[in-house]
Amino acid sequence: MDNQRRNILKFAPFALAGLTDNSVFGQANSPVMTPLFFDVRVYGATGSGRSLDSPGINAAIDAAAAAGGGTVVFPAGTYLCFSIRLRSRVHLYISQGVTILAAGSPLPGQTTGEMGGTYDAAEPKTAYDAYQDYGHNHWHNSLIWGEDLHNVSISGPGLIYGKGLSFGGWIKGERRGDYPIYEAEQDGVGNKTIALKNCRNVIFRDFSILKGGHFGLLLTGVDNLTVDNITIDTDRDGIDLDCCKNVHVSNCTVNSPWDDGICPKSSYALGYARATENVTITGCTVTGYYQLGSVLDGSYKIFPSGENIYRTGRIKCGTESNGGFKNITITNCVFEGCNSLSLESEDGALCEDITISNISMRNLIYGPLFFRLGARLRGPKDSTKVGTLRRILVSNIVSYNSDASIGNILSGIPGYPIEDIKIANFYMQHKGGISPEQAKITPPEGVDKYPDPGVFGPMPAHGFLLRHLRNLEMSHVEIAPMATDGRPAFVLEDVERADFLAITAPTSPPAFALRHAKDIRVNLSRAAKDAVLDRAVNQTL
Repeated sequence: MDNQRRNILKFAPFALAGLTDNSVFGQANSPVMTPLFFDVRVYGATGSGRSLDSPGINAAIDAAAAAGGGTVVFPAGTYLCFSIRLRSRVHLYISQGVTILAAGSPLPGQTTGEMGGTYDAAEPKTAYDAYQDYGHNHWHNSLIWGEDLHNVSISGPGLIYGKGLSFGGWIKGERRGDYPIYEAEQDGVGNKTIALKNCRNVIFRDFSILKGGHFGLLLTGVDNLTVDNITIDTDRDGIDLDCCKNVHVSNCTVNSPWDDGICPKSSYALGYARATENVTITGCTVTGYYQLGSVLDGSYKIFPSGENIYRTGRIKCGTESNGGFKNITITNCVFEGCNSLSLESEDGALCEDITISNISMRNLIYGPLFFRLGARLRGPKDSTKVGTLRRILVSNIVSYNSDASIGNILSGIPGYPIEDIKIANFYMQHKGGISPEQAKITPPEGVDKYPDPGVFGPMPAHGFLLRHLRNLEMSHVEIAPMATDGRPAFVLEDVERADFLAITAPTSPPAFALRHAKDIRVNLSRAAKDAVLDRAVNQTL
């Protein structure tokens, strides 16, 4: 070890206290020592949970930035905070035993929140705010935020608790459970746990978030991003990747029973359409356990048996989808008690080149897959046109005990088909038991409606509704109802060139209902005899 390094280590405790003058060390010619770590308590934070610590934390961050970069350390304690402002080349380390606690926002009719403080003001409104919800358009009104940064990171085993944040204001009243309801658009209210805009080289690792506000992580225009081993237990969105490039999300657990778990988006929030691309989501678990905090405390409380309660908790590309989704891999993930895996192009997105593999699902409220190409077209009217949903590979999917009324939906709209879809090694066991009367239903097109399986209502198929598709290949697919179901396993409407190989499904009623289809082949299947059809109208197989 050279002498300079020995000196740095030797004098690190003095440097942490800000004692960097050469005279302190008695060496007139020694180089000025730079702190290795910046302890937030040195800069005024107490960690007592009874005093406001965000001023001291921001001072420590500023000191690290002024030194050219460094690690800001949170020793064990509870740090009551309003907005914490990140800086380039600064790393926050949240130690074991730390809780960063979001202070209470101003209540309706009040100008200040807990201890007379407020969160940073939201950015002024712009002409393009109308193209996405309020929460997507603002970043500064957050517990932790940064804009135009590079080389920034947060890690450590501690907890961030968004107790005082608004979750978006879509439920009216005074309280939701144990939490006050704050109006998201009110001055001084905090709306998100962590929000970044136009940043690069970002790492989030190992910490947990409880009750994350409207978003646990809202990352917009963030490139070269790693999110690893994060646990989020919240009542709105967990991780939103909006207009991001070169992203790795791995080993994360997100419980979000009333909103989306991990959600790539491509909104117009930056003022222009930017794709989310080159994204890997792997080794993650998304769930819909109903009690907030039940994943973090290990109780994993499910919804009461027999209660039909809407919940999400899924992985979804969309709904905001102006810029598109390109080159996406979703693999080795687990779904439990939540909604389907969803791909949605609604606002002109080019949704292309996506691989989905090795997914295990249990107790879903709908079928495992929801692919939707629609025409909500929320964006500038002169440039927003129907997009694409094509070149999608799905393999090695198992789903157990999903609700039966609404199964898998792959649906474009008239004149705009979903294209080039391959599904292989897919096993779906659902509850079954639906009346044959439901087989007569023709679901609404809902061309410009919010895309969600429930919007289309009950399905005429207990396996797949395939509508407005071109070039579909399904192989080694099994649909297994637990109770006898009166609907066909597959309903095809406006489908052209579809191959079905080694399909297993009940044959009574017939597995395939071809309402309007062209160039259909069925081979080596237990669900139906081999068939080659140039055209079929109201035909069964």
